[in-house]
Amino acid sequence: MKTRITELFGIRYPIIQGGMHHVGYAELASAVSNAGGLGMITGLTQPTPEDLAREIARCHQMTDMPFGVNLTFLPSFNAPPYLEYIDAIIQGGVTAVETAGRSPEQYMPQLKAAGIKVIHKCTSVRHSLKAEKIGCDAVSVDGFECGGHPGEDDIPNFILLPRAADELTIPFVASGGMADGRSLVAAMALGAEGMNMGTRFLATKEAPIHDNVKRAIVEADELQTRLIMRNLRNTERVMNNAAVQEIERIEKEKGESETIDDIRHLVTGAKGRLVLQEGRMDEAAWSCGMVAGLIHDVPSCDELIQRIIAETESIVRQRLTRFLDN
Repeated sequence: MKTRITELFGIRYPIIQGGMHHVGYAELASAVSNAGGLGMITGLTQPTPEDLAREIARCHQMTDMPFGVNLTFLPSFNAPPYLEYIDAIIQGGVTAVETAGRSPEQYMPQLKAAGIKVIHKCTSVRHSLKAEKIGCDAVSVDGFECGGHPGEDDIPNFILLPRAADELTIPFVASGGMADGRSLVAAMALGAEGMNMGTRFLATKEAPIHDNVKRAIVEADELQTRLIMRNLRNTERVMNNAAVQEIERIEKEKGESETIDDIRHLVTGAKGRLVLQEGRMDEAAWSCGMVAGLIHDVPSCDELIQRIIAETESIVRQRLTRFLDN
């Protein structure tokens, strides 16, 4: 399968694993890359740049295929040492970086000088155009369906993707609601040149998370996610649980006077690790997309990607061509 995304990143299939906090370790990234996609180590999951350097080296031991690093840019008052993280990426021989959060503009010269291909996660057309303007090589366009932070515009992919196609000249992938061959065909029909999957890769054998989390995703339907932190304009889509219900109670009570301190004890990364790594499912809010309703098993990454490609070919060659037959 050949698209501008496969050519840009030197991968076999236009499937990218999203960078997920406390999930994007070498085990998952290497498995996705070995299966023909582009795996992502989550940079800020590693406590220090030195830890990231070691994780990159570990991933190189597990795959000789291209993989990338996700680097989320946080508000400046709480910024990690990004230049040192980027140096670890460069020294580690990584050629792809997925940026997210705040604009990566101030770090683009360092990344581009090293020959690194940059794909930036965006939840709107205007942000996608800014990413193109500052020199990003590609964009991951995140629709309202996505797990994690969907932005504040509430635009689903059936509108967002063709709008991005109308405006962008650089390639983009669809993110949010992506799970199978149907997702890939639909995304490409709407103008994307690949897809980014987060929640779907959580429910794989190589995902380094507790089986309770994988089981919760498989058992869930599309109605089980909730949106929190809307009052704070930092909306996050999460799986419903006792912690989320408590957050909803606090947010209803506080209304516009809510601050992050009101719910911090239920959304911190430390509490999130208790869910993801120990399987204590009600300890904290944890990101999950509506796509859980399309996830019914826990395959290996290779099994999943091969199935997606087989479904894609079947849909295009058998189902869609019927509409052209006379």
